[in-house]
Amino acid sequence: MKQDLPGRFDTAAAADGLPTPHRYFAAAAVWLAIAMSVLDTAIANIALPTIAGQLHAAPSVAVWVINAYQLAITILLLPLAALGDRIGHVRVYLPALGLFIIGSLACALSGSLPLLIAARMLQGIGAAGIMSMNAALVRTIYPNSMLGRGMGYNALVLSVSAAVGPTLASLILSFAHWPWLFAVNVPIGLIALVVGRRFLPKVPGNGQAPDYPSALLSAGMFGFIVYGAESLAREGKLSGAVLLVLGLVLGAVLVRRNWSRPAPLFPLDLLRIPIFSLSIATSVTSFAAQMLAFVTMPFLLQSVLHRTVVESGLLMTPWPLAVGFAAPFAGRLADKYPAGLLGGVGLAVFAIGLFSLSTLGAQPTTFDIIWRMAVCGAGFGLFQSPNNRTMVSAAPRSRTGAAGGMLATARLLGQTTGAVGVAAGFHWLGLGASPVLLRVAAAAAFAAACISLLRLRTMQPETRAAAPIADVS
Repeated sequence: MKQDLPGRFDTAAAADGLPTPHRYFAAAAVWLAIAMSVLDTAIANIALPTIAGQLHAAPSVAVWVINAYQLAITILLLPLAALGDRIGHVRVYLPALGLFIIGSLACALSGSLPLLIAARMLQGIGAAGIMSMNAALVRTIYPNSMLGRGMGYNALVLSVSAAVGPTLASLILSFAHWPWLFAVNVPIGLIALVVGRRFLPKVPGNGQAPDYPSALLSAGMFGFIVYGAESLAREGKLSGAVLLVLGLVLGAVLVRRNWSRPAPLFPLDLLRIPIFSLSIATSVTSFAAQMLAFVTMPFLLQSVLHRTVVESGLLMTPWPLAVGFAAPFAGRLADKYPAGLLGGVGLAVFAIGLFSLSTLGAQPTTFDIIWRMAVCGAGFGLFQSPNNRTMVSAAPRSRTGAAGGMLATARLLGQTTGAVGVAAGFHWLGLGASPVLLRVAAAAAFAAACISLLRLRTMQPETRAAAPIADVS
């Protein structure tokens, strides 16, 4: 079909990506939205004590400002990814962005903690739609020959957003009240919404009937597993173990229900592709290592090395900045070299950086900390873009949404596992366990490097694309 309007493409046209300058506008719409969803996680973490104080809430209750957002994202990623494959990715993405804007406005107008938690859950539902469609839209925007570059830029946006989040929150709180942390999303979100409606390609979905029971099973599985594991690790409650077991039981039922379906909500068809399943395993393990270090380092810097909060934030900044520098470069390499090799090398560098952090000693200099952080970020950045490119390109186009949903789910599961590991380590061993936890993170990163190298023995996505594929459309 001949292309006429920037926002109207058929499937064949979208397979080759968008022409410039339309590509730049469409990418801007996607990256503005994903930047907001990442920023809101970092901003809420930093501002939580201020919010709790002004709303006269106990910290144990105020933490639900963060939990409600994260839980909504976790339980809805796969159902919304499946919905995007069914009705079209843009038809999920744009309403989700609108919901995120409404949720942000509701957060800004909340006068009590219960209203703020409810607004954060609404915001999280919108963020789940944004995150689940993110990789699928990047695949539609960029041609196959430039997909690694697009994923590299995507990782750059994520890294910069994570890096500037604490600084931006501190800056806003220095001259305004906490509601402005959420109100700033409204004008930015509206710009992304208008640009997205104009330039994002409207590719139709596969039209399959929805699987509501699987959606409920998926939501229950991830919700119970994540909340149960965190409750068990942080508080040692028996109820946490019960919820964890219940989540695993629901997961078994979900797998059995989806086992023989051609395009299941829980993407077993994609997990049967060796390079996809290995990439998922690499992602979960590496993000567990990342979060183990990310949660451990502030305690090590402040409680053990006696650095101030401001110093700790600045000392951790080289990590995301190095990711942002390495990711676009790695994305370009991913269009030419196998992700198994790039990921293996990057994660090996990451493991070396993590191990070096565990050997800081009692009185490290600022330079000692900075270069180790930069090594961690550079190694992780070299892994991330090629890994994401492989996961997305390994899936048939009609399953791009499911692949993107699994990409985001793997990241969240890995990060949750790492955070739970730190909570359990501190609970049983105390703050003095920081070097031990960093060595565990280094071991996890090394294991992820080995898993990544196993992909060199599998068929690459480019080779697979030339082979017959039983695509569901």
